[in-house]
Amino acid sequence: MLFPINTSPAFLATTIEDVLAFSSGAQLDAAAWANGRYRPTPTIIEAASALYGNHSVAELSRNDAGEKNLAQTSVAIAQLIQDSKQRKQKAICFVTGVPGAGKTLVGLDIATKHMDAESDLHSVYLSGNGPLVAILREALVRDEVARKKAVGQKLRKGEARKAVEAFIQNVHHFRDAYLSDERPPVDHVVIFDEAQRAWTLEQTTQFMARKKGYPDFNRSEPDFLISCLDRHPDWAVVVCLVGGGQEINTGEAGIGEWLKAIHEHYPDWAVHISPHLQDSEYGANEALTQLKSRDNVHHNDDLHLSVSMRSFRAEHVSTFVKHLLDRRTDLAQAMFQDVQARYPIVVTRDLDKAKRWLPDKARGSERFGMVVSSQAVRLRPHAIDVRSPMDPIHWFLDDRDDVRSSFYLEDVATEFHVQGLELDWACVVWDADLRFGEVDWEYRSFVGNKWQKIHLAHRQMYLKNAYRVLLTRARQGMVIVIPPGDPEDPTRDPAFYDPIFGYLTSLGIQVI
Repeated sequence: MLFPINTSPAFLATTIEDVLAFSSGAQLDAAAWANGRYRPTPTIIEAASALYGNHSVAELSRNDAGEKNLAQTSVAIAQLIQDSKQRKQKAICFVTGVPGAGKTLVGLDIATKHMDAESDLHSVYLSGNGPLVAILREALVRDEVARKKAVGQKLRKGEARKAVEAFIQNVHHFRDAYLSDERPPVDHVVIFDEAQRAWTLEQTTQFMARKKGYPDFNRSEPDFLISCLDRHPDWAVVVCLVGGGQEINTGEAGIGEWLKAIHEHYPDWAVHISPHLQDSEYGANEALTQLKSRDNVHHNDDLHLSVSMRSFRAEHVSTFVKHLLDRRTDLAQAMFQDVQARYPIVVTRDLDKAKRWLPDKARGSERFGMVVSSQAVRLRPHAIDVRSPMDPIHWFLDDRDDVRSSFYLEDVATEFHVQGLELDWACVVWDADLRFGEVDWEYRSFVGNKWQKIHLAHRQMYLKNAYRVLLTRARQGMVIVIPPGDPEDPTRDPAFYDPIFGYLTSLGIQVI
């Protein structure tokens, strides 16, 4: 049992010296400590605001391997842009990284360095992730208005919004603009975030015929987007930020569609690839093999972000989640031992306990919230309705006194709302859509009044990836809720949930 030491202001210095006398390890340099800065790892929203305010990515990162990795990647891309301009060459590069490693941060860093519309290095940040675009835009607008107000200047939100919307755009709006405009884009540099979520040929063709009135359109989304930049007579650079195992919706192509388009239609483009693009979670193997015969393919270690910035207390959370979902029990158990000391993960059958655990853990402005799979429709008895509309802007940006914010633990976010974003503390509620079977996961979709098996491999992948997204959203720790089920409700049979709980506890996760 440890007891606090009683002292008074007069004896505080002496007490501290007495305690230090019993300490072991390296001596603390008091002057260096006093002159140091408090530099917590920023959230992506905080980082976007700082970058927009003319800070650099190095200023925002931790002073460790994470900072070095981010800075090196940003420098490597900046050098590629300069080389392409000087050589009048077109190039595409693929940046990979573990979940939360800072791919979006690197993309925003490149975009903010080239915001001058008069410069031929002008760039634009694009994402097909609607909630991410909306939240980043609103955060930057609010921050810019507040920044001006702090120095006595008045800026209307509408004026600030115009500048922000030119800087961060929805990829589908960019695509639609250059369907009707055949001129080269104003931008020579385009950053595509979550490039693995671009649409396949089939999905794009059907959408263009049905929604846009282009029945003869016959290109995948990556092919068309590259073709827009290919209109430049001199040079252009496409930066693809790639998440592994992050495809979560119908028609999302994976990175192979980009590689296929480059191989088949753009032989003169230089290709710069992270060596990790060949890892299994990126699904690029076959398309990558086709590019090996080209002379203008270059591998660059600096294009991979290996250190998680999101989970700053435990670098290996994303690896632990990968092993968990791959059902590599031995590897998951070993990795959990490394994770748990710095990144609390607990499991419970009681949602109310989880709701009490979150605010007990969160300090100050740390944000917490509840996330669930978009297929988790049988959580309604727990007052969780995934089909009830929620506003991600209010959920992510508003304070504790707003009932629409994540803090109230009333509205829940799904994988579609939180991909690319983060919370400090998360409650992940696991439904019977992803079940622990004897050999592998069992995949279910609730249709009508019952669960139906998901047979298609790509739909199974989307569901598994949804849980990958949910389990890697928290920066500091998470509680996982496995409902107890109800023997009186055949759609919530305890047999659906008990094996999931048993599996998680077998990994060493503590029960609360």
